Amino acid sequence: MDKRFLIILSVIVLAVVGVFWFNKSKSTTSSKANTSQASNHVIGNNTKGVTLVEYGDYQCPACGQFYPIVKQLQKTYANDISFRFANFPLVQIHPNAMSAARAAESAALQGKFWEMHDLLYENQSAWSAGTNAQDYYEQFAKSLGLDMNKFKTDMASQAVSDAINADISQAQGLGATGTPTFVVNGKKIETNPKSLEEFSKLIDQTIKDAKKS
Repeated sequence: MDKRFLIILSVIVLAVVGVFWFNKSKSTTSSKANTSQASNHVIGNNTKGVTLVEYGDYQCPACGQFYPIVKQLQKTYANDISFRFANFPLVQIHPNAMSAARAAESAALQGKFWEMHDLLYENQSAWSAGTNAQDYYEQFAKSLGLDMNKFKTDMASQAVSDAINADISQAQGLGATGTPTFVVNGKKIETNPKSLEEFSKLIDQTIKDAKKS
């Protein structure tokens, strides 16, 4: 058999094998990326079939302003609806937003998500402007009685990164471009309510609509 023919045949075989392995690798990578689970921090009994989701950024001043409103809604509607917080750190303008999200997700792994969430917002002005935000996170973690070695390890873990990135992808899929972005029963609120009263009216109407359907 001609030597040149064998060489050409070998090159073709290698090319086919290369394409096969490339596609297999790409498929595997895509599969891994899609398996990342978004966070699922939910409170409320949801007896009325309504869910309010906030895609928030712990360093965002607007999120800080909405924090007391959302807390009051959580108390008022604790038995009626469910509330979920998901991460949407705007890292381009808030340099500490991602690390704060990591702190909250790491606390969640020890059953203290909402406690860390509250501490981050209640002390936003202290840690968000400084260069030593990590010191604050660790102070908060200690005050919550967390295992500090685990907390620090989790903050640097891929699992925590994956959960945050999955939240970000979810927010972007809903059309979120800023924070806070609120979603009620899967529908993004285009213009955020300006007060507790306006937010309450929106929830009340959603409860009525859910009851009709």
